[in-house]
Amino acid sequence: MDNRGKMEEGRKVVYWPRDTVTSRLDLAELERPALESALAELGEERFRARQIFGWIYRRGVTELEAMTDLSRGLRTVLATRFTLTTPQVVTHERSSDGTQKLLLRLADGLEIESVFIPDTPAMTFCISTQAGCAMACAFCLTGKMGLVRNLTAGEIAGQVRVLADALSMRGTAFNIVLMGMGEPLHNYDETMKALRILTDEHGLALPPRRITLSTVGLLPGLERLAREPIMPNLAISLHAPSDLQRGQLVPLNRRYGIGDIIDVCKRFPVRARSRITFEYVLLAGVNDSIEDARALARLLAGVKSKVNLIPLNAAAGIPFDRPSDASIDRFAATLAERGVLVSVRKSRGRDIRAACGQLIVEGPRKSPAQQLAIAAFGRQP
Repeated sequence: MDNRGKMEEGRKVVYWPRDTVTSRLDLAELERPALESALAELGEERFRARQIFGWIYRRGVTELEAMTDLSRGLRTVLATRFTLTTPQVVTHERSSDGTQKLLLRLADGLEIESVFIPDTPAMTFCISTQAGCAMACAFCLTGKMGLVRNLTAGEIAGQVRVLADALSMRGTAFNIVLMGMGEPLHNYDETMKALRILTDEHGLALPPRRITLSTVGLLPGLERLAREPIMPNLAISLHAPSDLQRGQLVPLNRRYGIGDIIDVCKRFPVRARSRITFEYVLLAGVNDSIEDARALARLLAGVKSKVNLIPLNAAAGIPFDRPSDASIDRFAATLAERGVLVSVRKSRGRDIRAACGQLIVEGPRKSPAQQLAIAAFGRQP
């Protein structure tokens, strides 16, 4: 039995998921045009979708009954035809530096982590696109989990809804970085659907310039992203200036080499006054030499770019060390001397394991629903 609703958009058929038990549509998974069509099938005016979107994303309601500018009759119909799933906060930790990490439980019992980083200089939500990650980068704890499953668009956007309410930031400007658990371009369709939901003018209306997508360089996804009407800022997790070095740190490099990634970046449509960020985790004695810095500067010549150096956030299970401050400074100075715009990321939230590369949910409990999801999504990139 097909548990998906569908609508026609020209020649394209767009599907949305239904609750597998009650067959109700999940409002968290619907883009506004799909919601308009679903309501039209019920004989309701399309503008009701704008009202519902506003309740969910601008006002943060999680119960249909709370949408008080809808008639009681319509709310009764909505309750029988729709549901609204929202991630639940399990734990909420606060770092000594102001960073906050939330462990969230999804509808099937799976748990993921999201992070709030204040004053960066903006307020920033770091959200996840997958539970675990298949990229297996050698210096990242999330990669140690493997891929449990992709998140749905509603689960990705839902993290933003939960963080805004948990931090009392609804109505406050904030940035979003897709730098939490997972590789966004490995979950391309759901990630882009989530961005369309978050940027919808009748919802949060988040400007794309306030969104940054970080990827290790999945070339098919990068090429698709270059054609998207909604264009987030792009950050490439590079971490080495040569294929030999990078292949030892980022297994995906054996499929898509540095030269291919740089070629795509040279053709990528970067907004005026914007640059592609190249993230570079510094590992003592591995990729932090003066020669590495010089090679990196040569590699990025001709790319509208900036480099964000990330001194390793060491953790048990990661077989590398953080470079000395002197080594970090030398690397940054070498890049700057060669005309590369460079910054050094300050580690935030290390005392609660919320820093870059430290997100991990240990021993994820696998419910029957999760087992089905694992079978459906698989574990390989």
